[in-house]
Amino acid sequence: MLTVNSYLSGIPKKNKNPEKPLILSNFVEGVNRCGDIGESVTGDWSPSDVAVIQGYVHEDSPDSPHLTLRKRVLDQQKNNNKHTVIVDSNLFLFADPGNAKTYLRYSLDGVFPSTGNYFWDNPDINRWHKIRKDLNIKYKDWRSNGNHILICLQRNGGWSMKGLDNQDWAIDVVHRLRKYTDRPIWLRGHPGDKRAGKYLDLNERACRLDVLKNMNVNIVDHRNRTLEQDLKNAWATVVYNSSPAVASAITGVPVFADDLADCQARDVATNDISQIESPVMGDRENWLSKLAMCHWNFNELKDGSAWRHMRQYL
Repeated sequence: MLTVNSYLSGIPKKNKNPEKPLILSNFVEGVNRCGDIGESVTGDWSPSDVAVIQGYVHEDSPDSPHLTLRKRVLDQQKNNNKHTVIVDSNLFLFADPGNAKTYLRYSLDGVFPSTGNYFWDNPDINRWHKIRKDLNIKYKDWRSNGNHILICLQRNGGWSMKGLDNQDWAIDVVHRLRKYTDRPIWLRGHPGDKRAGKYLDLNERACRLDVLKNMNVNIVDHRNRTLEQDLKNAWATVVYNSSPAVASAITGVPVFADDLADCQARDVATNDISQIESPVMGDRENWLSKLAMCHWNFNELKDGSAWRHMRQYL
């Protein structure tokens, strides 16, 4: 019998998203249905075999109470040779923008493919087919033509950028691309980054992207366009390590990822920009089967299906 603490105190006090506390309470319900002992925690860290946190934290995160709590949970679990389940965003969110189907991504003891266990050692193609059907995912053959190159930015200052500045990274990528291609480049901000409008606005004094003005770079309005719209007729997608790489590969647009080791599409991507005119287009079935093994919806949390699968990896 295992003990599982699910940390409601790891959610911001001003949270207005009802999904976040439901993730943690549903997880506990599923744990208890399986005969283990699950508890929702509203206070500080306390010992358990497994801790569950919604979201992550990095070394340079602000000292806000919920982030401090997440860090303490991760550190204490590690110090006690115990585990932490980390809940992160749905990699298939492009197909279900409001996350109505409640699928989310779960990993053990780390949030990157190089640091965490994603419960995908034994991928089941049937699970991918289930998720594909549930989300009505339009799975397309690799494209045979295309025009522009889409660069997708991440949250500026977010933990997944590992300290890199968005604008600096974008400028560097464009200059590297221009060594090998003259295709139009589209630059897309992260839709969840409230500051993206400012640091992508060439009229803003703080925007350093002015150097790209004469390099055939178009900054698209990510606030009024979907990712799928920007992927339409794209030749390739370039990311640091972000989730649009998954949408890109599923819709048949080849992926280049600078941080390939921690990109969720690393199995079907490359980090060699010199290959931009002859991109990698490998087999995607096993990769998608793996991704499906770390995605679970609320019903599967509540009935214990998700926990029964994760429990095998402890």
